[in-house]
Amino acid sequence: MITPEELGAAPKVLLHDHLDGGLRPETVVELAREIGHGLPRSDAAELGAWFVESADSGSLERYLETFDHTVAVMQTAEAIKRVASECVQDLAADGVVYAEIRYAPEQHLHRGLTLEQVVDAVREGFEHGMAVAERPIVVRQLLTAMRHMARSMEIAELAVTYRDAGVVGFDIAGAEAGFPPTRHLDAFEYLQRENAHFTIHAGEAFGLPSIWQAIQWCGADRLGHGVRIIDDITQDGDKVELGRLAAYVRDRRIPLEMCPSSNLQTGAAASISEHPIGLLTKLRFRVTVNTDNRLMSGTSMSRELALLAEAFGYDLADLRWFAINAMKSAFLPFDERLAIINNTIKPWYDSH
Repeated sequence: MITPEELGAAPKVLLHDHLDGGLRPETVVELAREIGHGLPRSDAAELGAWFVESADSGSLERYLETFDHTVAVMQTAEAIKRVASECVQDLAADGVVYAEIRYAPEQHLHRGLTLEQVVDAVREGFEHGMAVAERPIVVRQLLTAMRHMARSMEIAELAVTYRDAGVVGFDIAGAEAGFPPTRHLDAFEYLQRENAHFTIHAGEAFGLPSIWQAIQWCGADRLGHGVRIIDDITQDGDKVELGRLAAYVRDRRIPLEMCPSSNLQTGAAASISEHPIGLLTKLRFRVTVNTDNRLMSGTSMSRELALLAEAFGYDLADLRWFAINAMKSAFLPFDERLAIINNTIKPWYDSH
């Protein structure tokens, strides 16, 4: 069994985490007080519990309401810098050595900031967090466009503009049903022409067509969640058969950004032990483990890995596999990825 101490110390890599889904409850309370924003709870501990309970309620409306409050307190450069810095410090304290944090710049313009000012504020916050964190960590930005809006090309151009200033990729997020990734094909084709990296939220709430479009029409480098790829796999006792799409995803080593606790909240899986991550790991898909929204799921990378270890009997060798999978799949330049694998991840696991 892996001890809690080993879990906390083990080098972890995080590819799918939303900035507006990972605030400290006490920070939400303080920032809301400064701008006069009303919260459902005024006590930080009670508010933290409210976020998790609302996200667990099974109601999409209540789940989305939680983000109304976090986004509301992230409308000034100073607030965004604080949230970004605290995000980095919290991840480093949990043993994360590399993280790609995503957010939608278009959601932070309500008090007069420009898209560029939002990206600059996040960069400054990340740089501050990396400088003061208790353990070494590298953090980069993913710029997200909302799939129900019409600003994806603008955000894609922003990602390319800032590619040498802390932004390593692009993403689309939001409701999958009714808003297929092909609606934003011009943005993805532009990114491909610019040799830029992108991931697409696909196969979370919606099934195989969403995954197929994300890969075959849009050219996604990675799949955000991708949990519904399980729908293309049939299992009869010990016999497992992969459909054409599932086989393609595995053959091409397309990374799956899996978020177990979040998937339970959104109904994509019934329990951790029944989560498709177990079979997909066994079949050696390019599985990565992620937090999605740490505040709404009341979680951390250590907690996600602990839940998986308990459900599937994973040991340190499995955790090492997840970390290297994720680092290989990061949008960081190859030599920088290799340095973190060889100088940070492998040495720790080799000595434990």
